[in-house]
Amino acid sequence: MGAEVIRINHAFSSSIHSIFSVYLDNFCEELMKKVFGSLALLAALFALPTWAMEVGPDTLVDNTAQEVLAIVRQDKDIRAGNTAKILDLVEAKILPHFDFTRMTRLAMGKNWSKAAPEQQQQLVKEFRTLLVRTYSNALTTYRDHTIKVEPLKAKADNSDTLVKTQVMQGHGQQPVPIDYSMEKTGDGWKVYDVTVAGVSLVTNYRSTFNSQVHEGGVEKLIKTLTEKNRALIAGDKKADAAP
Repeated sequence: MGAEVIRINHAFSSSIHSIFSVYLDNFCEELMKKVFGSLALLAALFALPTWAMEVGPDTLVDNTAQEVLAIVRQDKDIRAGNTAKILDLVEAKILPHFDFTRMTRLAMGKNWSKAAPEQQQQLVKEFRTLLVRTYSNALTTYRDHTIKVEPLKAKADNSDTLVKTQVMQGHGQQPVPIDYSMEKTGDGWKVYDVTVAGVSLVTNYRSTFNSQVHEGGVEKLIKTLTEKNRALIAGDKKADAAP
């Protein structure tokens, strides 16, 4: 696949047993930088105009890809890494088009039923925060990349589909394949998993979530996620305060 993808897969194989180890953090950061970086190009997942609901997910992605990319390119504060503006963009334009409840349920696997309703809500909240806080700065990294969307081969009336894309990096680097598992809901198409170079986000976290639950139950996982998010928020505040 090329050196970059090989590096990602190597980091994955060396770190899957502990979600919060240094090695897993490095892998997940590479994985999700590509996910959220490519979402900067997939404006369908950033800004969904009302007319867009009437088209298929691949056409939606292809037609609106440059809209948010232009925002990222033109906003000097976002380019400079302004955390508040980046989070505002992610919160307003990306998150409404993700089904974080389904993502969390899939990541938990068989352990989802072990969690009480209140715990399930907390897990969704903390998992959502983890992904957003850790990887939102990837938006600035991918402003000069483009994306190629493959025409959708599924039937038009399908309610569940896979949108295949390639991030074109330029400078002689191999394209990175990123696939979006999407479901059509009453609120439009929602992403419930992202696969980067053959590595599923949901599957990756399922293994590490299972390890946490096995060690100390659902409460241990919630506690670990909460502590991780507190550290990320503190790090963002420190970075913004730096001269």
